[in-house]
Amino acid sequence: MDKLSSDCPYPGCFFCVMKEGNPNKRRTSLLKFFRELPSQDDDGQVLPISGLWNTAMAHPNDPEFIELGIFECMAALIWKGLKNRRWLSHDQNVYIPYYAAHIIGSYTMNMEEFAQMAVHAGVIPPLVELLRGRLTWVEQRVAVRALGHLATYASTFPAVSSHGEILELSMQLAMSSLEIVYTDFYQYVDRRLSYHCDLLTRGMGGVEMESRKAEEWASQLQCWSLQLINCFAFKPEFIPTICKQEFLIKLPGMWGGLVNENSPAGIGLLRTICHLKAGRGPVASCTSAIDSLCNIARSSDDWQYMAIDCLLWLLQDPATCHKVNEKVVPTLMDLVEITTLGDWKKLGDSIMDTLEELIESSQNLISSGVKEELEELISSRKRLKWEKTMPKEDLHIKHAAALVVKLEGNSLFSSGDIVGAASKYSEALALCPMRSKKERVVLYSNRAQCHLLLQQSLAAISDATRALSLHNPINRHARSLWRRAQAYDILGLAKESLLDAIMFINEFSQSNDPDLSLRQNKVPVYAERLVKKQMRAAWLFREAAVKHGGVQCEGGDGYGEQSDDSEWETASESEIGKGDDQHDDDEDEEEEEEDVEDFERKARRSKSSNKDMRRRHGYNSREES
Repeated sequence: MDKLSSDCPYPGCFFCVMKEGNPNKRRTSLLKFFRELPSQDDDGQVLPISGLWNTAMAHPNDPEFIELGIFECMAALIWKGLKNRRWLSHDQNVYIPYYAAHIIGSYTMNMEEFAQMAVHAGVIPPLVELLRGRLTWVEQRVAVRALGHLATYASTFPAVSSHGEILELSMQLAMSSLEIVYTDFYQYVDRRLSYHCDLLTRGMGGVEMESRKAEEWASQLQCWSLQLINCFAFKPEFIPTICKQEFLIKLPGMWGGLVNENSPAGIGLLRTICHLKAGRGPVASCTSAIDSLCNIARSSDDWQYMAIDCLLWLLQDPATCHKVNEKVVPTLMDLVEITTLGDWKKLGDSIMDTLEELIESSQNLISSGVKEELEELISSRKRLKWEKTMPKEDLHIKHAAALVVKLEGNSLFSSGDIVGAASKYSEALALCPMRSKKERVVLYSNRAQCHLLLQQSLAAISDATRALSLHNPINRHARSLWRRAQAYDILGLAKESLLDAIMFINEFSQSNDPDLSLRQNKVPVYAERLVKKQMRAAWLFREAAVKHGGVQCEGGDGYGEQSDDSEWETASESEIGKGDDQHDDDEDEEEEEEDVEDFERKARRSKSSNKDMRRRHGYNSREES
């Protein structure tokens, strides 16, 4: 190639070619550049490749380079890196396979036509070799990204699926990716490959930024693997391979973490699996998967609706209904009063229809306990219709009677009779008009607090979920969020507890109550403590760190046990104050919360009692056990 600039030391320089003003000459020069680059061994090859990477990221829909052979060039460069380790280790060539795979992924991200051209150019075999781990996890990440884009399109999926090992490799990578990144990079700071550090931080950060970006990339490696598997999951013939028990057990725990919250991750793949009849059987037989779906359905997870979809499909399928109804029905009953969740309108009605169909068509398949709960729910829905015909005066009388009983419950709660208080709140719920949603939110939330103090965590989760489902907007009642966060904490469900605690802090900080004006931006100490604890427990690398030991770095251990000398306690309403959205509710709720506050202050004065409670719940002075 002719030298295009007397100032440039590299003949045929890519950057000089890009400055060519004559379109025909520029096109001819680019065509020659892409054709000759893989066979050259000159220094500085990484510079034009990084320039192409920037262009691909900025203009992924531009066809110019596609038509001139960029896919053939990138595939050849990956093969060269795989086969010629001497070339790979020379100069900065170690970066080239990463950039080449990334360029393929960027140009196939949006355009099916480009994906077809990439397949025709032979990009899949070298990407599969990177997926195998022939180089490092960094190249695996961009390889699985590119293959995921190619598998998205109907016209190119067959070419991907014809490589039978891709699905198995992706499943293995989804299960092991976090451990791979932890042991190969995160754990030993002094062993980190310099080119990994450069790619992660673009040369702009130190150890802390490298670690933070490594966690983000590890999450992406896992989530992009799941996205690739998800493309296979739409085809029934691949379901038996995907639905291995080992994989299904781990799948709900693949959640992307807080660093990748925009990915549906494991729950998204589970939803695709459950949408197919062939997939519902294996999922229904996986007890831990059903438990996880129920927990996600009763949580603040952004993908809550996906878990609800799964539960509804499992319950509607006669082949799986009898396997799951004991756990699924109570969960859906807690959610039946949701009106809108995301784009799903009248979700509660859809849940109710499914439950009514169940009791009509599958009476012999459900236990007497579940049947009794369903009949009680159906009776309450009939009560709602009946109340619509009642005179307003009668409804006011019912509301007043419920209020009186609630105040009796508050009094019992304040005196320490928690069982009696819970009973009164149940009685008040039976009296309270169905349309008095604000009052019912308070009653369910109060009863949840009783269950929490009685160490009935599942019942506390159920009542808190009912309060959050009734509340407008959904999942935004601060006290119920905090109570459910504590209940999930007691059960050791760190992710669910963390999400509720974060949502609670969000609601607390956004309160319009003037009493909180001086501490509007202050996070409550007890909530901050729980969030920190659960962030450690739900940390993406936690399992790997427990298995392989803490982070080895100068100046201490980056992971490990941290002391928490505070006593176990529920949230003090004096700390919460009126820092939720209850200023719109009736004044009696404020009285109720003051009663709760008084009791909890008395309860915390008994240090030995709290220590006993901590022991019963598995708490100790170390937050990590």
